Formats: sequence, C-alpha cells, structure tokens
Amino acid sequence: MPTNPGKLTLADLDLRGRRLLLRADLNAPLANGRVGDDSRLRAALPAIRAAREMGAAVVVTSHLGRPGGAPDPALSLRPVAERLEELLGTAVAFDSGPAGPRGGVPPELRPGEVLLLENLRFHPGETRNSPEFAAALAAYGDEYVNDAFGAAHRAHASVDACARRFPRAAAGPLLEAELGTLGLALGQPPRPFVAILGGAKVSDKLPVILSLLRHADRILIGGAMTYTFTAARGLPTGRSLVERERVAEAAELLKEHADRLALPTDHCTAPAPDTGPVRILPIGEIEAEWMGLDIGPASRAAFAAHIREAATIVWNGPMGLFEDPRFAEGTTAVAHAVAEATGRGATSIVGGGDSLAAVRGSGLSGRISHLSTGGGASLAFLAERPLPGVEALADA
Repeated sequence: MPTNPGKLTLADLDLRGRRLLLRADLNAPLANGRVGDDSRLRAALPAIRAAREMGAAVVVTSHLGRPGGAPDPALSLRPVAERLEELLGTAVAFDSGPAGPRGGVPPELRPGEVLLLENLRFHPGETRNSPEFAAALAAYGDEYVNDAFGAAHRAHASVDACARRFPRAAAGPLLEAELGTLGLALGQPPRPFVAILGGAKVSDKLPVILSLLRHADRILIGGAMTYTFTAARGLPTGRSLVERERVAEAAELLKEHADRLALPTDHCTAPAPDTGPVRILPIGEIEAEWMGLDIGPASRAAFAAHIREAATIVWNGPMGLFEDPRFAEGTTAVAHAVAEATGRGATSIVGGGDSLAAVRGSGLSGRISHLSTGGGASLAFLAERPLPGVEALADA
C-alpha cells in the first residue's frame, strides 16, 4: 500500500448542478431508536458541507451493523437521518434506496439538498460486491466520493464495484486525511517511532507487527496477545489466551527482533475475568487456573517511558480486558502517556475501538494528533495490504 496514493479528491471535482453519491461511514450505535454516539456522523459533516457549498445535491450512503443482507427495522438508518439533519441544520430526506421499491430510480434533488439512503447491507449485493447492486446504487449519482475510511478495506459494492463505474471517483476529506496521516508512519516518520499494539489475538496483529518492524524503532506489545509471546519464551501462562498455532512465529520474532519488541514484565491476574481476587505478579508467574488480564504497574511505567521518548506514536488495541474497570488501568495509563507525549510535540495516531474509548473516556480526545475512524482499515493499511475502497478511486 503506497503511503501517498495520489488519488483524485473531492476538491478536484466540479459539482455545480451535479448529484454526488457520497459513501460515508455512519455506522453509529443506536439506543432506543436514537443515535447513541454521533462521532462518526460528525466526521462525515465536512464532506457533506463541502459538496453542498460546491453546488451539489448530496446522496449519502452507509451501512449500519450486520443485518445479513435483509431488512431489519432495528438497524434502519432512519434515526441517523434524523440526527444528521440536526447536525447539518438542514433537511435530510430519507429513502429506501436501491434495495427498496424504487429499484434504483432516484428522486429529483435540487442543489444543496441531502438524501440519505437506507442501510446498504439490507441488500445482499452489498457485501457480495454485486455488479447489479453497484449499478443500481450508481444511478443515484453523477459523481462519486468515498469518505468511509472505516469500510475502505472491504471489497463491498458501495466502495468497490460502484466506485469503478465512475471515471472520476474521488476520495473525501476524511479518507484523504486518514491516508495521509497513517501514511506518515509508513513513510518518513519523525523518530523515534514507537508503535503500541494490544488486543486479544496475535493472528490479528501479526501482519501489522511484521510491517511495522520495517518502520518502527520499537513496538510495545500488550493485551492477551502477550501470552502467545510468553508461551514462546517457555514461561507458564495459566489459562491466559494463547494461540498455540502462532507460538512458533512469536518465538521467531523474539529471536530476530528482541531488541525492538517490548513485552510486559508484570501482569494483573485473576481466576476469571468477572470473579475472584486480582494479583499482580511477574510475567511467567501465574496460578495454573488463573488468567492474565492486564499489564501490571511496572509494565505501565516502562511503556510510558518508551512513549515519552517518541516523536511518532501509533497505537491500536487495549492493554488488557478494558471493559472491566479492574483491568483497564494499563490501557488508561497508555492513553495518558500518549497524550502527554503529544503535548510535548509527538505526532500520535490512535485507532481501534477500545483504544479510542480509553482516550475519550479519559477526556483526552483533544490531546491526540489523530483519532482514526477505521480500526480494521487502519490495521490493513499498517499491514501494507491493498484497500479495495482506495484502489477503486481514480488517480489524480
């Protein structure tokens, strides 16, 4: 994946009197028929506003959840349309879209008007990257812009087959910013460059580790994936999550890159995630029936020291079972360390649901350089995998 894809952008298009098909990421949680967290809607506002100012009528599309290719009233985007209307301060029409009775025949729209189509995943053709569904969707626009970085790693109809039907398919401002910021990490980042990776499975992060070893000066590893590396060192892991099929790969990484991989030296252990006492022990010391569920205080201090020295920081994944307050301290400590380093001039990039939740829950959102909107897309980019939703766009 090139760090500077050189794609056409929204600003390159002439949208006067045109109808823009805008693929956004409005995959927001719903609660009691209302949007529970509107951060993704707010992230989509600049593209919508810019297109309206450029004289376009804007047809917005998005997915929501995983309805399985059939309509599900609980996953309708209608509440999103209502909240989007409030945020924009202008009317947002709602339409069943190409999956519904209109069959891909769009209503008339005047310049400046906004229409939101129903959940793309109500149609089985979306996730299958169906050419027929892409054609029905493309009928809604004269021009196309993808601003949904969070879906750019999926070869779905709205980001791939549909985009390829437009000779000047372009990137929106959010997608452009994500590619530029993440591209910094794989280009010529200010050094030292420290990457922080957490989460449950080494298999999810192994391609990212291998890629970042070509770019980062040090990689800090936390979360349950720690224990596959612990097992690779021949140390006991109790009932902690270990991917046995990945132990050999972890051992090879430690053999070749021990000086650049920083692992926890202590951990918080318990009999189970939701019951029993918590003991802080050195890594490698654990009761046979216990589990490691967070990095310990010594590891937090060591990780913070590495982060403090960094000029570029990329963080994806929690340090422990972040959902349980007893095992959230490691993730919270990293969040504060990253914010403090940013305040001293480092460039920080944070992605992944739990990492973002830790930053926001700690009131640190404004102290991070860039909050990435796409967890899976961020990982795919950092692993230097092609992103279908970017490759489908026209070159500048």
